Amino acid sequence: MRSRLTSLDRRIFDLIASREWPGAQRVLPRLTRSANHGLLWCGIAAGAAALGGRPARRAALRGMASLAVASATVNTLGKRSVRRTRPLLDAVPAIRRLHRQPYTSSFPSGHAASAVAFATGVAFENKWWGLALAPVAASVAFSRVYTGVHYPGDVLAGAALGAGAAFAVRGFAPTRAQLAPP
Repeated sequence: MRSRLTSLDRRIFDLIASREWPGAQRVLPRLTRSANHGLLWCGIAAGAAALGGRPARRAALRGMASLAVASATVNTLGKRSVRRTRPLLDAVPAIRRLHRQPYTSSFPSGHAASAVAFATGVAFENKWWGLALAPVAASVAFSRVYTGVHYPGDVLAGAALGAGAAFAVRGFAPTRAQLAPP
């Protein structure tokens, strides 16, 4: 079963790598770099907190807390427990490759975990803001396969860990909607 999943993962990676994506060649590598170390999400959270009032600050805080839990989980447990090598870049056009390739384990994707954790955490506070962030989070996750640094399975696992982190944060700190009315 595992070998079938690995084979499917590599076939999907090869399909994405060999396909021409006209508008994405300039956008997705930049987007993936902007999400390094959570900087994209920190910037969005800072902007929301500064300009949006108390509900936006609450959403930004929940998003950042979810991102922190996801990042800690991926980097301490995920990448250390599953040592998966990064994909070979032969099929990825040079224009799409990152200038500095990651050296950590490929599984799971920390970028996907952070993106989904932040967007899900924000959505728990305000579903419309979360819905607005969902395409950005999905684009960051896809960009990891597009640039050749992750297999699709790595991204899906990272996304699942990110969503789980947001749910865990919600369990520790219930949203206002979860609290009983006064």
